[in-house]
Order: sequence, then C-alpha cells, then structure tokens
Amino acid sequence: MRDAAALAACRIRALGLVCGQSARGGPHGPRRGRAQGVCRREETISYATQHIDRVLDTLSSGSAAAHSRLAASWQRSARAHGLDPARPEGGQSVEARELRHRREALGAFLGVAAPRLDSLFGLIGHSGCGVLLTDAEGVVLEQRCSDGDAEVFKRWGLWAGADWSEAAEGTNGIGTCLAENRQVTIHRDQHFLARNIGMSCMDAPIYGPDGALIAALDVSSARADQTESFNCLIAAIVAQTAHQIEAAAFRAAFEGRRIVVADGGTGGNGPAALLAVDDDDIVVGATRAARRSFGLAISGGFNPLPANDLLNGDAGAGGFERAERAAVTRALARAGGNVSKAARALGIGRATLYRRMARLGIAPDGGRLSRN
Repeated sequence: MRDAAALAACRIRALGLVCGQSARGGPHGPRRGRAQGVCRREETISYATQHIDRVLDTLSSGSAAAHSRLAASWQRSARAHGLDPARPEGGQSVEARELRHRREALGAFLGVAAPRLDSLFGLIGHSGCGVLLTDAEGVVLEQRCSDGDAEVFKRWGLWAGADWSEAAEGTNGIGTCLAENRQVTIHRDQHFLARNIGMSCMDAPIYGPDGALIAALDVSSARADQTESFNCLIAAIVAQTAHQIEAAAFRAAFEGRRIVVADGGTGGNGPAALLAVDDDDIVVGATRAARRSFGLAISGGFNPLPANDLLNGDAGAGGFERAERAAVTRALARAGGNVSKAARALGIGRATLYRRMARLGIAPDGGRLSRN
C-alpha cells in the first residue's frame, strides 16, 4: 500500500512532468494566454495526478494483474523495470552508431517494409498520426510523419533511435506489443508513465521468415481529440499492413522458391500461412501462421519436409508410390494427355508408361481409372 509521503512525492514529480508536457505541446496544446495557460496547467496537473493515483492504486492491488492485461503491464513496469509513473525525465535513445548497426542488421527487411510504411502513412498521415517501425527490442528504426508534425514527434520521442521498450517507457504501444507478443492499442491514460498520457498508440507485431518476432509496427498520435473508436479503425489498418510486410519479407527471403498459400490460415484479415517449396517439392520454409497451422515449431530452424506429406497429411508408407503418381500425373497434364509426349518427358518408353499408368490407376487425362 502506498503511504502519504510516497503519494506527495509522486505529485511533486507530476508538477515537473506537466512543465515538460507544456514545453513539448502536451495533450492540451501550447499556452495561448496567461489566464488560459493557468487553467490549462491546473487541468493538466489534475489529469496527471489522477492518473498517478490510479496507477498506484492498481499496483497496491494484489489481484488486479490477474484480471487485466493492462494492470499486468503496469505491474511489470513498476516491479520488473523499477519505473515510477511520475518520472518526469525524457525517454532513452541509442547512439547514432548503434542505430546504424541495428538498421544494417535488418537491412533486407527494412527494404521490403519501406514501401508499405509509405502506403500506411499515406492513409493516416493527414490525421496527425505518425508511423514507426521498431526492431524486436523496441528501438525505432524508421518513422514517417508530416513535416508540420516533425518537431512535435521528436519532442515526444517518436523518432528514429528512441527506445520504446517496456523497460524504458513502461506500458506503451510498442513495448507492450513486443512484451506480450500481440496486437495492442494503448490509449492515453492506459500508458504507465504520466508524461505519456497524451498519446494514443496502435501496434502490431511482425514475425520474420523464421517465425521469430522481428519488429513492431506502430501508429501514434498526440492529438487531444483522438478517440478510441478512431483508434480501432487505425488498429485494423496497422494489423493488415504488418501482415503484408511479414508476407513480403517471407517471399523475399525465399526468392526463387515456389510460394504456396496453405489451407488453415486465418484468411484475408489475418497473417498468411505461406510455405516455400523447392524444385524437389520439399518445403524449406514456413511463416509463423503456417507453422502454427501444421503443428510445427513456431519459430527457429525449419526441418525440410515433403510438400505432399505436409499439405495432404500423408507420410510414411507409400511415399514412393505417391511421388511416382505425382510425377506421372504432372507429365500427362503438361502433355495435354498425350501419352507418347509424356513418356518422352519422363525419359521412358510409351509402353512402360502405359504399364505404370495401369498399375497406378491413372487415366490419360490425369484422372483415376475406374476399378469396376
């Protein structure tokens, strides 16, 4: 339970963070006149201290984290990361050299993502929102915002190099998305730090070609009139874009392989269940959604599997017969049912092919012969 001294200390720190919010065009905007400024300042102090009280009340509850994901994140912010909701100082950023190294490590991925980030910003940029792409540790690698909003976003720390992990900023869209490995929306006072309660953040995780978490896609806004209903619309667009980036990165990683859209995915609104198949009909890669669909290891190294075994659920005995049937059927299809042409393509005699077709029960059109 918090005591009076701790609460008083939090409120004193809140005064400091209010000054910081006003300087950076916080949730109530810049001061326009002395009287108006005093009112705005008092309103912001009240808003911030109420938030701090609510966070401290939640932290003092022994059961809140078990019933609320938000409360669980607040608990992590305080207990695991040692953060104070009234902390006024600004966020953390990596050095330019480290930022460059992080970008280089994901160079191919960033190249694939860039045009999708541009398209996303084209959809939401007019509303005062910015687009951010981070690595798996929450460091911003790319950002998109309008020229008119650039200084505001920089002051809020919504810029390349900023660290938005939960360890650095407490509950926030990017950090909580990465910590919980799921799509999240953190709206204003759902943030842990009181100095961040002027923002709304909509985020979705992105998984690499090996199924491992590789990035977070974020759309953030510091507009005071940003509504939760509008956040829902943006969140859907963010998730869709994240899935597009994930699929494009997978295709790029397996360039030259045949990409198969597998059954069992989550449909057009979810991540694509994609398989990469080589010239020998061996599956050599799978997206996270495909791995989950087929009961494979969700991430990490991929053990090659025959495509027919995976897609048709066939394995074990009869594998050679299935492979032979597939080869004969493909040859007949390519030859338009011409047995002589199919035999030449397979490098065998016409009579030999007829015997194999009879044994396998295959008609010249590639269908199965009647056994009646």
